[in-house]
Amino acid sequence: MTQSSVDPITLSTVWHFLQSTCREMRHLVQRTAQSHIISQLGDISVGIWDHKAQTVAVPVGLPAQFLGGKLSVRYLLDDYGKDIEPGDVFLQNDPYHGFNTHLPDWGFFRPIFYRGELLFFSLARGHQMDTGGSYPGGYFPGAYDIHAEGMCLPPIKVFRRGEEQKELWKLIWNNVRFPDAMKIDIGALLGAGHLCQARITSLLDRYGRETVSTCVAEMMDRTERAVREEIRKIPDGTYYGESSSDDDGTELGVRVTVRCQINIKGDEMTVDFAKTDAQRKGFVNHSLMPTYSKTLGMVFLFFDSSLAEYHNEGSMRPIQIVAPEGSVVNPRYPATVGGCPISVGMQVAESVAMAMSEALPDKAVASWGRRFGQYIFGTNPRTGDYYVWCPFDPDGGAGAVYGYDGHQAPASGIAALGNVQRSNVEEAEIRFPWRYLKYEFNRDRMGHGRWRGAPGMYWEIINEGSEAGLPTGNSDGEYTYAPAALGGMTASLGRAYLRRGKKKRAVHTHRMYWAKRGEVLGRVSGGGAGVGNPVEREPGKVREDVLNGIVSAKVAREIYKVAIDSKTLTVDTEKTRLLRKGKKANKKRKSGGGHRRG
Repeated sequence: MTQSSVDPITLSTVWHFLQSTCREMRHLVQRTAQSHIISQLGDISVGIWDHKAQTVAVPVGLPAQFLGGKLSVRYLLDDYGKDIEPGDVFLQNDPYHGFNTHLPDWGFFRPIFYRGELLFFSLARGHQMDTGGSYPGGYFPGAYDIHAEGMCLPPIKVFRRGEEQKELWKLIWNNVRFPDAMKIDIGALLGAGHLCQARITSLLDRYGRETVSTCVAEMMDRTERAVREEIRKIPDGTYYGESSSDDDGTELGVRVTVRCQINIKGDEMTVDFAKTDAQRKGFVNHSLMPTYSKTLGMVFLFFDSSLAEYHNEGSMRPIQIVAPEGSVVNPRYPATVGGCPISVGMQVAESVAMAMSEALPDKAVASWGRRFGQYIFGTNPRTGDYYVWCPFDPDGGAGAVYGYDGHQAPASGIAALGNVQRSNVEEAEIRFPWRYLKYEFNRDRMGHGRWRGAPGMYWEIINEGSEAGLPTGNSDGEYTYAPAALGGMTASLGRAYLRRGKKKRAVHTHRMYWAKRGEVLGRVSGGGAGVGNPVEREPGKVREDVLNGIVSAKVAREIYKVAIDSKTLTVDTEKTRLLRKGKKANKKRKSGGGHRRG
């Protein structure tokens, strides 16, 4: 059967069947896992690749975990060659020997055979509660090398021809802190791979190998044509973006910068990180697979939104990504990488978004509120057991996009594109010995613009358990700003503290702290950045923000040049006209941490 002869109804059915299978896999994992980070926050990704490591279906997930999954599949194929059989399942988490993100992200790859022939691979990858290492979790600074961050697993067969490799699992469970709990999460991930195999087998039974393979080839060719057409809409030329992280957690106070240059020629694009900083001593080194993945995720964001859930191998063919070995976006072994999904991961995404916003200003995207969290671990006095908690609650919301304000609900920074959720307060207080004191939007702490970013958060919790460790490796934006776009303003910088009574001590990014029982952990985060000059914002929208308590009347006047009558809370049209006549928004403000223009 030739691709041109594929029945369009059959093609559509096969295409959507594969997409639906991925969603079903993710749903299975999230509904059957037990850990807070997977079952409640959704730190999981799934996908399907063919036997040549070509991407078939990746509709949902965290870009870092799965868009570059073909690199992992290709490594597995090269490593095992013909020693891949029905019933095998491979586990890997090693960034250097298997192309992974960082060690807590465990990926389970299942080869899918049909009538003795290898046709596909499925992936179910989830962030684990622990992977060994100096402290629980994975975002702690100060490790000597990647081996000090935890177990490094190249692709290994944890099931061989359907038989569980019990001795291997015994070794693994002996080297993690939460083996009983993790067994449930791992069972969920394995179950997703089994489900994918069953679904694809049923598809092949219904349509046959030749028809399904032909449809997959046509799917890739169609997305390639669509993406090439999107690239043609960008004027030929060079576009630039850059973004910095606070530091690397080892050389404190020394910024780490990602520099991205996008070159457009006809229907092809090159994304070049050659000017990016060299790899660092600290744990912000961002391995090649997530660099590849996040770059694609941000580029795709600027294309026709109808393509969003249909990207596959064809989408990647016109895009070349250059990440020099030895740079902070493609480090050499054994550099530490524990903090990389946040720092430098957000900077990769922000720099690409900045360059793409220059290339396509009518689709400009401002940076989201920086990930501003921490791991928390200790002993829960209610159970006597260890716990580990990774809340995303303090994160500011989304940045503005051209034509729209930033969405206020998402967390986790622009790099995850809203795929990780905030905690349910009641759920978190049941699971962990911390009680919420404050959890609210923080007025004025967004990036202002013609379209403003979502506000930052004001968040406090009190420790009602034992002494708890607080590694702040998964936070950024205390000293560096996330970029705005088209003259919009960056959001306020973040700040955090530990408080006992009225006495506070600062909590900085990329450090390690300990919280005593009764101490309050507080975080005040910046929100999303803005797009466009704030003075061009509709006065009615500024009034609405004032009424909602998101923007103060003072900022409305000083930044947006909109006068709000203090008695009627209506827009004073004449005073606003005079304020805006020949005026521009202040480029910087001291209150709330300061802002910069994009």
